[in-house]
Amino acid sequence: MKKPSAPKIKMPAVDFKALAADFRGLDPQDMGAWPLIPRLTVLVVVFAAVVAAGWWFIWRDQAADLENKQAEEARLKEDWLNKKKQAVNLDEHRKQLTEIDRAFGALLRQLPNKSEMDSLLVDISQAGLGRGLQFEEFKPNAVAVKDFYAELPIKIRVGGNYHDLGAFAGDVAKLPRVVTLGEMSLEATKDAGILRLDAVATTYRYLDDEEVARIRKEKAAKQQGAKR
Repeated sequence: MKKPSAPKIKMPAVDFKALAADFRGLDPQDMGAWPLIPRLTVLVVVFAAVVAAGWWFIWRDQAADLENKQAEEARLKEDWLNKKKQAVNLDEHRKQLTEIDRAFGALLRQLPNKSEMDSLLVDISQAGLGRGLQFEEFKPNAVAVKDFYAELPIKIRVGGNYHDLGAFAGDVAKLPRVVTLGEMSLEATKDAGILRLDAVATTYRYLDDEEVARIRKEKAAKQQGAKR
């Protein structure tokens, strides 16, 4: 059995001619006498113009300012949360900082000062001679000064058998002061079983307070000169 279909609602026909007639011959001096449709049309147009003018001249800047304030609020909340986490872990951070200072001091003590450099060079040389190696070159190069320490590269060329050269590298690594071997190359010589090792042994020393103060003064002078 078919269900009865819903009755169709007919939309009233729009008389465009009558609407056009309402807009003809309107007296701008007597808007109260206008027909309803023209008065509503003018009201809608004026309302839309007021809204558009308000958006363009007032609300647009306020909306942009609101977005900036919301972004700033989010940033301040994130900063507050980060600072809160830091405050909660402040004691732990202090302990870690103390441990870092202690470890840094221990590492710094492994760097010789200016007066101990000569004895360190002797130690490196003795490490090779103690293994029966023959030094063909042992030449300290120019010192490279960093923020709080200086690097002294030493170009070395030494000959010996493979086992003794390896033992020499191990002895250098075991020195109480920090010494690194780099730029190494190994080649055979005319003598049977004898190899030649070319390397750069780099040792480090810490700068005393006077040297650090001088370096900072020179940097400040350079920065001041660059600004001029």
